[in-house]
Amino acid sequence: MAFPLRKRLRCFLLFLLLFCVCSHLELSLFTSDTLTLLTYLCKDPKIDDATQEPENCRNMQAQVECFPAPNISCRLQDGREVGFGGEFGFNRSIPCRNVGYSYKVAVALSLFLGWLGADRFYLGYPALGLLKFCTVGFCGIGTLIDFLLIAMQIVGPADGSSYIVDYYGARLTRLSITNETFRKPHQSL
Repeated sequence: MAFPLRKRLRCFLLFLLLFCVCSHLELSLFTSDTLTLLTYLCKDPKIDDATQEPENCRNMQAQVECFPAPNISCRLQDGREVGFGGEFGFNRSIPCRNVGYSYKVAVALSLFLGWLGADRFYLGYPALGLLKFCTVGFCGIGTLIDFLLIAMQIVGPADGSSYIVDYYGARLTRLSITNETFRKPHQSL
């Protein structure tokens, strides 16, 4: 069965795009992390109103559609230049937070029902919730400590997800030093 001319032309253009991008710009076929700035344009992700995070957030990553910027051209080995108008695209991963528990609810439960362990039950710590319930919040001291820990977002949900925080609310980010980050030494005066 012979392919129609349009299908062959599309396959050729797709092959030409992949050949140009992969061989001449030295890029990986499936990732876009090494593309230079302004050579591609990505659409804004669709944001969920309740969580203020991308709707397709899975495992701390969301996918957005990207396309080559207008008038991008590649120079082939034989010297010809081929331009792309944005008809072929790819998906790019962006970081996002997996959310599931409301920060407001957790703080309110800790403040008003912390002595019953309701905050720990809500966040997914049933053993600590039961212990707080049986000891009346560790005689009030555990209630105060838990309220501070939850309010400062040090204690989060047990499943590792983040709190749902209002868009303009106080969202904390933990800073850590790993092999990818380092401390810059102070320069002497």
